[in-house]
Amino acid sequence: MPGPADLRRLLPRALVLAFLAGGTCAFVSDDKEVRLRVDGEPRTLHTYADDVDELLDDEGLRLGPHDVVDPVPGGSLTHGDEITVRHGRPLALTLDGRSRRAWVTENTVEGVLRELGVRTDGAYLSLPPRTPVPRGGLALEVRTERAVTFLSDGRERTVRTNAATVREAVEAAGIVLRGLDTTSVDPESFPRDGQTVTVMRITGSRETREEPVPYRTVEREDPGLFRGTEVIDRYGKPGVKRVTYAVRTVNGVRQKPKAVRTETVREPVTHVVRTGTRPLPARVPGAEGLNWTAMARCESGGRPDAVDVSGRLGGLYQLSTGTWHRLGGTGRPQHASAAEQTYRAKKLYVRRGAAPWPECGRKLHE
Repeated sequence: MPGPADLRRLLPRALVLAFLAGGTCAFVSDDKEVRLRVDGEPRTLHTYADDVDELLDDEGLRLGPHDVVDPVPGGSLTHGDEITVRHGRPLALTLDGRSRRAWVTENTVEGVLRELGVRTDGAYLSLPPRTPVPRGGLALEVRTERAVTFLSDGRERTVRTNAATVREAVEAAGIVLRGLDTTSVDPESFPRDGQTVTVMRITGSRETREEPVPYRTVEREDPGLFRGTEVIDRYGKPGVKRVTYAVRTVNGVRQKPKAVRTETVREPVTHVVRTGTRPLPARVPGAEGLNWTAMARCESGGRPDAVDVSGRLGGLYQLSTGTWHRLGGTGRPQHASAAEQTYRAKKLYVRRGAAPWPECGRKLHE
């Protein structure tokens, strides 16, 4: 049996062993077995981390703004927990002709579409469903199956298609476009679900017509002519142009022709007129105070542009062109103003009296 001295020597050693034994139990009790799943890949870990953040930091997992962790970072960690980390991936998605960018956390094409709620039954996918989505992302085109109705040749046909263009959908419906045939919407446009498209059967032809080209009129002032007088230096003539038209019939209905070619056959001739600017004399002594209005009504019905049946006499007072020129007029009397015609008629009266108007001259004195 050990004596008191021996007990005093053994006591410190026993205390050290007891302390060490207690520390080991505490150390073992902090060790946790957890399951960590990163982008679908699971592994089992033993960790002394107290929370999720500490565990991720220990494993060197740095989270981006689009990454997802379950349970959320900051939560406490206990034995048997399962932690899921899904990294965000950029996706350039073209869905039924419309492009957009999105961040996803699934790592396969089929998982991404499921995450985005895109139905894939009967859909066209530019990549196989099991294609992995890398951390750097990818571009994906999806065309879902749509119902499109075609009205063609008096029939209605509805097809379900994932075609990229209306033209492809037309072919899927068993409709053949020939020649100028087209559709009521752009054949290269994207076919929408529930859309109704009319097939237009088109025939085309050409028509050529000769059409007049109007001439222009040029007026030139002439100070040698009395004001109100017009003299035609050159008569205008319309030109001729040959126009080729494209004529189409759409589903049997003739459309408005469209000019596709124009060529000049004959140029128009410009109509040239001289207009007088010279002021008329105020009076003709010896011919004033007579009823010139009454005589004009008798001779021409009061019309300055009147011409007799022979074509020789014209104007208010039915003067010949020769007489008109001898009185100082130019051109023909019916082309002058009423005021000038009266002025020259008065000059004629001063020279010859009422003799030039044997029937109507008496009207001057009424």
